[in-house]
Order: sequence, then structure tokens, then C-alpha cells
Amino acid sequence: MDLINLTIKGALDLLAKGEITAKELTQNLCALNEKLTSLNIYITPTFEHALQMADASDKRRQKGQVGLLEGIPLGIKDLFCTKGFVTTAGSHILKNFIPTYESTVTDQLWKAGAVMMGKLNMDEFAMGSSNMTSYYGPVENPWKRKQDSHTKLVPGGSSGGSSAAVAASMALGATGTDTGGSIRQPAAFTGIVGAKPTYGRCSRWGIVAFASSLDQAGPMARTVYDAALMLKAMAGYDEKDSTSAKINVPDFTGVIGQSIKGLKIGIPEQYRTKGMANEIEQLWQQGIQWLEKAGAIVKPVSLPYTQYALPVYYIIAPAEASSNLARYDGVRYGLRVPAESLDAMYELTRAAGFGREVKRRIFIGTYVLSAGYYDAYYLKAQKVRNLIRQDFVNVFKEVDALLTPTTPTPAFGIGEKMVDPIAMYLNDIFTVPVNLAGLPALSIPAGLSNDGLPLGLQIISRSFDEEMMFRLGYVLEREANFNAKPDLSIYLKG
Repeated sequence: MDLINLTIKGALDLLAKGEITAKELTQNLCALNEKLTSLNIYITPTFEHALQMADASDKRRQKGQVGLLEGIPLGIKDLFCTKGFVTTAGSHILKNFIPTYESTVTDQLWKAGAVMMGKLNMDEFAMGSSNMTSYYGPVENPWKRKQDSHTKLVPGGSSGGSSAAVAASMALGATGTDTGGSIRQPAAFTGIVGAKPTYGRCSRWGIVAFASSLDQAGPMARTVYDAALMLKAMAGYDEKDSTSAKINVPDFTGVIGQSIKGLKIGIPEQYRTKGMANEIEQLWQQGIQWLEKAGAIVKPVSLPYTQYALPVYYIIAPAEASSNLARYDGVRYGLRVPAESLDAMYELTRAAGFGREVKRRIFIGTYVLSAGYYDAYYLKAQKVRNLIRQDFVNVFKEVDALLTPTTPTPAFGIGEKMVDPIAMYLNDIFTVPVNLAGLPALSIPAGLSNDGLPLGLQIISRSFDEEMMFRLGYVLEREANFNAKPDLSIYLKG
């Protein structure tokens, strides 16, 4: 029996029938993980703890106590605080930080019966689109170019460890966070499903903050159904999070398979940008045809302020980051570099603890919030953000959802875009507007590039209408029939 390429739904079916145990499933995944360490996916593997959790899950199942994700091994992005286990946010400054509390999202996953395989590598403080900024080194995408098996590719970021873990079958699902596309872009780069819920759908309590008005947790999995099931376990109102929405969590899996006949799907003309690969455009057209074949009505729409989304994002996000990261000063927790004075200790600790990209964003954020520049940059960016949000409000009066590409290119080589940060930031051109508007969006693997790399399509729906997102996403998944997998044999030799 193949226990490696299981979906969450497939594993739950086998567990329910008694054909496997959670411990057997977890043991198989632990064995595979130990053979794939060269991918650098985990910062902190927790395999012994995972086996204990799996054993406890089997005992609960014997008593008839079956949670939504009972016995399912998951990877956890190292941005989620996990009680008693190191949580680094991919940074040197939190290298030895062990939380005394559990994030709300992970706590809900454990209550649903899930098993923690470990803490996954990520861009430092979630700042990056490649997983190249992690203090613990880059994660390698398990996919390879068809004609170039030597070049190591990025898995996307910041949730690159999460996407690579699922793509390489090292976990059946994983948590991610999405501030400007950090779930959807890596999902597209690795051929998996990534869901960014509406802002406020999942609690941010216990998640290390990057940009508080943009961050949102979400699931990463192999199928639309699996992502919908994970989100049901992760979502919900939390009084500890002031931005948490007091709204019921529906059964997201209940809409999967429903007809989309008569639904109106918008195609934003502004998303046809310079630099987008021709194969992305072709896939987009194919996606339109799939939806029309299923009975949807497709029409062009306009989002005129979308063109300002990237500059607005790279003012607001660094500004919020500079405020959030001020707490890492060597006093209360994390790294401390001793010095003769308090000011010197602050300076030396932050200089040693933060990486280059984090420092860059702190400098930008501090600048745009400083006296004399606040009105010119930050306040103006917030005004344009409202215009971007209003664009979506207006469009959703005409259509039920939007279809766009997820990324402008397939995965690129490790180090290829590090010299020019602007080139790296452009990877988020199709994902950033969603975060600025607080909307839900889903990336679905829909095809392969000429080089044999995964390409993704993105569904954007109305606020708190994740059901529409999953409903349409399933149709794309069914029509695309994407069953390609990375060749792991190169890593498993010997």
C-alpha cells in the first residue's frame, strides 16, 4: 500500500476502515523525511513527538473519539508558536525562543486530531518570495526543470518549506501564512493547492507578526478538498485576536462538486502585464475554457487601481513590519549580544539577529513612518489601498469570482533574482492586491511549463465567500486533472 502519496481524504478513509493506523502512517512519513534532508525543509523536525501524537490518536479512535483531522500528519510553518518547541520565524534573533503557549490555529488543529511532523523552514519573518532569506538556508524545490536537472529551484516564499513539504510528500498538509501571496505563490511553484482565507477568518493569535493588517493563516495541501477540510479545522472566531471575525465557519467541503452553471467569472484586464510568460497566458485561456465548459459565464472586468498594488504594498507592509519587529531588542526573549550600554546592546543584537532583507524592510518602514514622510508615503498608500479595495467591491457587483494566474513565471533558480530585490518583489504582482483588499483566494495547480514545472491559476472570491472559491477551484482541479509529481528518486539514491 502506498502510504506516501496519500491525500488527507484518502488517509482518513484508510484510517476509518482500520487498514492503517496513524502511527504506521506517521512512521512512513518520518522514514521518508529522514531520506530527504537535503531539501532543507525542516528547521525543527519533531518526529518522536509526532509518533507520540499518532499513538494517542489511535487510542482516541479506538474509543470512537474521531476529530476532523484525526491522525493526519501535518507540517507547521515556523511562524506559528508551538508550546514547548522552538519557534524561530526563520530568524537568528529567535533561534532559541521556546513559546510557553500555543497559537490558536495550531491548537485547533491538535484538537481536530492532527499530528505535528515538525516546524517548517521559511523566509525570515515571512519576508521574501523565494525562501532565500531564511537564516537556516534556502529550501530546495523538489521539482526540476526538464532539460536542467542540476539547477536547484526555489519553492517560493515565504511558506516555501510548507509548499515543498507537501509537494515532496513529507506531510499530508501544512500551515502557511499569506501577507502578499506567501501561500499562493509557493503553492503554484510546487504544484499544490494553497488557500488564503478572508482576513479575519483565521486567528492571528500566536503567529509571529510581519504586517498585522495583511497577515492571514491558511492551509496548503494536495487537493482542493484537503485544503477546504484543513481550513474548517483552522478557522473560527478568537476573542484573543481583535481582528478575528465573529462569523460562523461553514462546511467548506460541502460545496465541492456543486454545479457552477450560470456563475459569472471576471477576467481582470489589468492582470495581463508585461513580463508574464506566454505559457502563463495560454494556461489562463485554458482556465477560461474549462470554466465555460462547466457552464460559467466569463466576462472581462476592470480593476484600474491594481497597477498601484505593489508600490502600496511595499510601503504599508514594511511600515507595519518596522513597528512589529521593534519588540526584538535582546531584552525579553531571543538573541542578546552583550554590550557596555543599553543602546549598544540594542544595535548589536539587531545587527546580528536580523538578515539583510528584514533590515531593508525595517529601514523602508521606519523611513515612511518618520516625521515629514508619513503623509507623503504611508498615509497616501493607505488612501490608494482603499481605492484598490473599492475596485474589488465594484467588480463583485457584476461577477461571482475572478480568475487570474497565480504567478507571472514558473519557479526560478536559487539565487537567480537575489541581486535585484525589485525583480523578486514582482513575483507577487498577481497576489498582493488580494491581501490589500482582505479577500480570499485559492491557487490551483493547472498545468506544466515548457520546462516541466508547475503553473497555477488563482480564484478570487468575495469577502468571507470561501465556499465560492473552493467550488470553482474544484472545477478547475477536475478539468486540469493535474497529477504530475516531482521526481524524488534523485534525492532518495543511496
